[in-house]
Amino acid sequence: MATGTPFFPRTFELNKSLSWKDWSGFFAANRYQDFHQPEYAAIRNGAALIDVSPLYKYHLQGADAAALVDRLVTRSVRRFKVGQVIYTPWCDEAGKVLQEGTVMRLDEDHFQINAAEPAIRWLALNATGLNLNIEDRSTETAALAVQGPRSRTLLNEVFDDGVDDLGFFDVKVCKISGVSVVVSRTGYTGDLGYELWIPAAATLDVWDRLMSAGQGHGVTPCGLLALDIARIEAGFILIDVDYVPADQARIPSQKSSPYELGLGWAVKLNKKTHFVGRDALAREKTAGSDWQLVGLEIPWEPLEDLYMEAGLMPELPTTAWRDAIPVYCDGLQVGRATSGCWSTTLKKYLALASVKTPYTGIGTELQMEITVDYARRQAPARVVELPFYRPSRMRE
Repeated sequence: MATGTPFFPRTFELNKSLSWKDWSGFFAANRYQDFHQPEYAAIRNGAALIDVSPLYKYHLQGADAAALVDRLVTRSVRRFKVGQVIYTPWCDEAGKVLQEGTVMRLDEDHFQINAAEPAIRWLALNATGLNLNIEDRSTETAALAVQGPRSRTLLNEVFDDGVDDLGFFDVKVCKISGVSVVVSRTGYTGDLGYELWIPAAATLDVWDRLMSAGQGHGVTPCGLLALDIARIEAGFILIDVDYVPADQARIPSQKSSPYELGLGWAVKLNKKTHFVGRDALAREKTAGSDWQLVGLEIPWEPLEDLYMEAGLMPELPTTAWRDAIPVYCDGLQVGRATSGCWSTTLKKYLALASVKTPYTGIGTELQMEITVDYARRQAPARVVELPFYRPSRMRE
């Protein structure tokens, strides 16, 4: 049975829609009001508060903490300084992605790994023979994403020392009313934003301060429906939707490598220490990948024509969809669209798709299956560069 996060006493009162999702055993708001569009607008125009406490949070401390991280992830820890965050996948021996998430270096021998699904067993298995302590602090640490163009101004008002010195993918400890909060310049919206890692006992005080100070900044509690649209616009993949974790795949073809998920840039084959899956990834780098993650843009006019032929007004999804949809080229299925949405910011119908490599060139004309009046049809879909949307303020 799901339970509430440390923020639940506040989010429960605010969730007038009573729309919840079970996220790793916790209640997470889908939306707070009847419609999610104002919450999405806060991400892109104001300041959104998103409870992401269900994330798993693992602390690695000890002389060999860095060695374990280097053994697990595809990126190099040698260049990873204290006060920095990296986004990285970690793989099995076959080079297939188990998960991807962020790793924060809080001290020379102290790391925090943030994951969407449990990873404690994988950490422990790979820590054999190493001198460190692995601690699961998932329940004792709440997490709150503060996202949007007004997020920096808001946090500068509530934290004693402000966040102006916090660069993109940096992390530091800030004080609010005497409480130490770890603040990282990270997020899942593709916009200016931060994530707060808060002692569970202090969560309500932090929430109240942010809500009070944020009245002049368009602060808005935001649910997962709005977040889903923002992350698709940003070209961010979602576990169990855009890929199947290697340890949960039922057949080999369901597994994906970092290269197939658009994460080849995060694979450092030349790093000095060996990491799990390196040999398999080196072979794939040489031979090439069978699949690629691409962005698809579905033009409006041909889509409208398909509906008009059936005597219907065009229908577009009001929320992001997560059901795999076949993608074709000249009648041959060449992939699948894994998630998509109508972007109110870009005024475009967008999708993320896994497509066979020969059909992934920018500008390639494909077709995506849609259903019109209970009949399966094909709408033109063009391969475009990812991300679909990324404002400069995200990194500034």
